[in-house]
Amino acid sequence: MADTMQFDLVSPERRLASMQVTAVQIPGTEGDMTAMADHAPTITTLRPGLLRVESPEGTSEYVVTGGFAEIGGQGGGVSVLAERAVARADMTQEQMDSMVAEAHAVYARAKDNWENEPGPVDDAAKLLADMVAVGDHIGLSSKQPNL
Repeated sequence: MADTMQFDLVSPERRLASMQVTAVQIPGTEGDMTAMADHAPTITTLRPGLLRVESPEGTSEYVVTGGFAEIGGQGGGVSVLAERAVARADMTQEQMDSMVAEAHAVYARAKDNWENEPGPVDDAAKLLADMVAVGDHIGLSSKQPNL
């Protein structure tokens, strides 16, 4: 069993990380998971949350708003394709407020477009609640918008 594995994190704007790691904690839509070397092959979607990466050099954290993670594919590492990702150390209150505002806009559109369909509205409300929870967790609280 290998001690480390390759980890890559990319967003549409840029590659945020490419390194050897010992574990990756992933905020999955079906529940959080930790991937380690020799993990069973899995593909999962991401919810807004904190992606935590442990390496021999230390721990790195990234705020992600959604996307996909491939675990244990060719070569056995973890590849994360994030809709939006920011290193926690670089995250500002302005960025968090922007992310929450975007989630609120998604919720408002869902309410307008899917008035009698609870699924899309519930999904958008969950997205908004998750973004607010991430901000609270990292100390960048945003006022809970009225739903």
